[in-house]
Amino acid sequence: MDKEKLREILRKHELWLNGDAKGERADLRRANLSRANLRCAILRDADLERTNLVDADLKYANLENADLSRANLRCATLKDADLEGADLEGADLRCANLINADLRRANLTNVELNWCNTQNIIGQKIISVQVDTSRENNLISYWVDLDIWTTGCFQGSLDKLKRSIEETHKDNEFLRNRYYRVIDFILNEVEQDRLVEMED
Repeated sequence: MDKEKLREILRKHELWLNGDAKGERADLRRANLSRANLRCAILRDADLERTNLVDADLKYANLENADLSRANLRCATLKDADLEGADLEGADLRCANLINADLRRANLTNVELNWCNTQNIIGQKIISVQVDTSRENNLISYWVDLDIWTTGCFQGSLDKLKRSIEETHKDNEFLRNRYYRVIDFILNEVEQDRLVEMED
């Protein structure tokens, strides 16, 4: 999308948010905003359904309650972004930088989450272990609130993860056992957190 056109859309959207009759809600559905500089952009309540945001810089962006359903956010920088209440159903967040991102009340149904950087993320409990498997320093993560496991290109339930481990490493007992030790550790941490919450 042309930079001037994008700036005008953002300007009118801010007016709309402020109740100005000259404003207009940002309609960026299916727009190509790949690699766009949207740092600190105010896109609260904007329509970004199916928008191409691959490699976009959305650091510090306000995306509260925005419609990002089926958006392509692969490798996007969402560090410190406000995604509270955003609709991310079906979005691609693979390799996205979500450090300090606020995902409280966000709809993460069917979101692709592989290889995300989730350090200090807000609104989601994630337990991760980094260990050598068939890949060096492979990250195994459990999104507790979503009941989803991710590792490499895998994303799914615990049962599916176990089946994948058995199929992929059927001839390598050492790696199978390592995966299961990590799984047991993560599940134990989940249980410990649950017990602490019960005491509170």
